[in-house]
Amino acid sequence: MQKKRWRKLGLMRRLLTCAIASISLVALLSGHVHLFFPPSQVSMLPDPYKFPTQHEIQYQKLSRERSWIQPHLSRAPLPALKLDGANSSLEFHKLWKPPPNRDFAPCVDPSSSYIVPQETRGYLLVHTNGGLNQMRAGICDMVAVARIINATLVVPELDKRSFWQDTSNFSDVFDEDYFITSLADDVKIIRKLPKELTTATRAVKHFRSWSGIDYYEQEIASLWDDYQVIRAAKSDSRLANNNLPPDIQKLRCRACYKALRFSPRIEAMGKLLVDRMRAYGPYIALHLRYEKDMLAFSGCTHDLSIEEANELTAIRENTSYWKVKDIDSTEQRAKGYCPLTPKEVGIFLRALGFPPTTPIYIAAGEIYGGDSRMEALQSRFPTLMRKEKLASVDPFVDHASQMAALDYIVSVESDIFIPSYSGNMARAVEGHRRFLGHRKTISPDRQVFLLKLLVRIFDKISNGTMKEGKKLSARIIEIHKRRQGSPRKRKGPISGTKGTDRFRSEEAFYVNPLPDCLCQTENENSI
Repeated sequence: MQKKRWRKLGLMRRLLTCAIASISLVALLSGHVHLFFPPSQVSMLPDPYKFPTQHEIQYQKLSRERSWIQPHLSRAPLPALKLDGANSSLEFHKLWKPPPNRDFAPCVDPSSSYIVPQETRGYLLVHTNGGLNQMRAGICDMVAVARIINATLVVPELDKRSFWQDTSNFSDVFDEDYFITSLADDVKIIRKLPKELTTATRAVKHFRSWSGIDYYEQEIASLWDDYQVIRAAKSDSRLANNNLPPDIQKLRCRACYKALRFSPRIEAMGKLLVDRMRAYGPYIALHLRYEKDMLAFSGCTHDLSIEEANELTAIRENTSYWKVKDIDSTEQRAKGYCPLTPKEVGIFLRALGFPPTTPIYIAAGEIYGGDSRMEALQSRFPTLMRKEKLASVDPFVDHASQMAALDYIVSVESDIFIPSYSGNMARAVEGHRRFLGHRKTISPDRQVFLLKLLVRIFDKISNGTMKEGKKLSARIIEIHKRRQGSPRKRKGPISGTKGTDRFRSEEAFYVNPLPDCLCQTENENSI
């Protein structure tokens, strides 16, 4: 009897020892896993081969609705990239929160006196010039000009002789059918000039820049007395920004933000890119204007090698339609006329408070200097995505305008848009985002910010006399507190300027369509 008791007791001891050993082993393994991958960060580990699924990540819904010109882009739920803790959650919310739109909404319907076009007096041919966004603005202006001079507009010809040598036709980039039908009550538009007029003598005109309604109604419309066809040799900046009839201004907005949508295949690819960026969470679209053509045109060679600077100078000197040839790079940079470098952008974004986990879409062509030039930005923000990385864009790759259109869509749809330079795309995207509800757009101030702060700070950081940190961050956040795309009236000319300089100093119509095309729906407060 005694022996049986000792046997049972021994067996129980062995079982207890095994249980304790098992528990210890599990605890040890658990400790190691948590040591390397804290629970709050497991969901943020990047997987370069697949996108997170809905059950793998927590989703954060943004507080605003979005809409893109038809067809509407889908809205996938957004994954939370917040860090642990109440303070971090608050900071996350502040970073991504859009500016208050003060109940402004598009108001582009024509007035009661606006009539459908009747028999027109002749045909307007348009040769657009520049890159995608310069051509977009020009096309929309020529729609308005056709209405003013009572012309039938022939579908505009895209620029095939610019720096990019893009062979795309109108229908390759834009939805031609939709463009024609959606503006049927505004302007008569046809695809080609009637055969009987293909050999007719044409009045070829360089319309005067920033011209008002009197110029077109009197000087240009009088050409119908002698010609059936007028050809506009250029399309950019041919219509005044301000002081035009309200119906003409609203027509410009209908053309730009509704009628001139991209071709179905560009829209479909753009939607795919947006959806794939959204799988990473709220994202920044960074218009990193650091391509070869931009640097050559602007003469900005800061931090480049002598060989690279010489290459850019040669490009500028050999491009006949770039008028300014002799440029002092140091002076350009000091005045704020140079785009931020990838390294400077990284410093800028970190100073604004964006964490390294922030997904960033690079809306740009080939960065001059390639991956080596991007290293400083990549090290600060590992989740840098480009269209070529998100999807196969082979059908578009040989056409600069079509590639730019994809960047345009992803930029307009982004949670935050940040341009590194105030060029044509930056201005076009900013205006479109204002029209769609004043989506958050952070624009570095070229004249004040770059001149008085960035250039000095970046130089100090470069030579080791200044470091990134809280002081720099507080300064940059304060300067950009009121530069995030909130509603305001379009800026007029700089006081004291005259002639062409006066028009050039105005804020462009398509950068800010308020007050012409945006109205307050509830609180009728003045701006």
